[in-house]
Formats: sequence, structure tokens, C-alpha cells
Amino acid sequence: MARHLVRLQFIANGPAVEGEWTVLGPAEDRYTKWIGLYDTGLAVPAVVIQLITETDGRRHVLKTWTERGESEGGCAGGIGERL
Repeated sequence: MARHLVRLQFIANGPAVEGEWTVLGPAEDRYTKWIGLYDTGLAVPAVVIQLITETDGRRHVLKTWTERGESEGGCAGGIGERL
């Protein structure tokens, strides 16, 4: 069974906050809400928000948001981190 996670990290190699859902829709909603909190024109430069799907212990990043905008894919870790 797949898990869908949203990960928020403030600084490189720092702690992360993750939310977990069994359905993708609510995870996508949380990802969008967290972007709304940090995409205010006063973005914190180090913030990274990721939408991740995990199946059989393997994580795949669907989307990543930073102060520079959104991208598809990426590593399933935080800033400078690989899982």
C-alpha cells in the first residue's frame, strides 16, 4: 500500500515535519497549504516542501517547492539530504 507524505524542512540537515496520508488528494492539499504559508514574498530561503509517494519502503518525490518555485521530482530527502 502506498503512503503519501508532505515534508517541510527549514534548514539544511535540520529537523523536518512530515504529514502522512493513505490517499493522495489530502497530501496534495497539505502541500499546497504549506506553500501558501511560505510563498508570501517574504519566503524563508532555506525552506523546502516536498510531496512524496512511498511504496514498499521506496520514496519517490512528486513535487518540490523552494523559494525559487516548484519542480517535479528530486531526491526524497531534505536540503542536501538523501534518504
